[in-house]
Amino acid sequence: MMEVFEKSLKVKAEHLDELEHVNNVVFLQWVQDISKEHWLSKTNDKVNSKMYWVVRSHHLEYKKQVFLGDELSVRTFVTSYKGPFSERVVEIYREDKLVVKAASSWCLISRDNNKPMTVPPEVKNLFQLP
Repeated sequence: MMEVFEKSLKVKAEHLDELEHVNNVVFLQWVQDISKEHWLSKTNDKVNSKMYWVVRSHHLEYKKQVFLGDELSVRTFVTSYKGPFSERVVEIYREDKLVVKAASSWCLISRDNNKPMTVPPEVKNLFQLP
């Protein structure tokens, strides 16, 4: 069973662009925010003092526009690990309809030398993969 981390958001005026819908950059920020929150919810200072994640790539697919006052559900889960890399999905829903899907590739970095490190078993075990 895959573990899904979820939070709710309400669209505010500062999220909108000149077209009066949520700006693409805001969606990307939400992808980064929930990814970090999920990681921090599973780790502690000891783990975070040894390693950190950096983004390799984001691919966002926009399915529907989102407007002021919309209530959103933002969900994320890790799909795989390979060497120093992790793949993560973030899905954003309005009323159970998918509005944005993001696939991100992350690289784990050692704080000792600021170089990529293989994802250790104790980190892999933090997240249930499909």
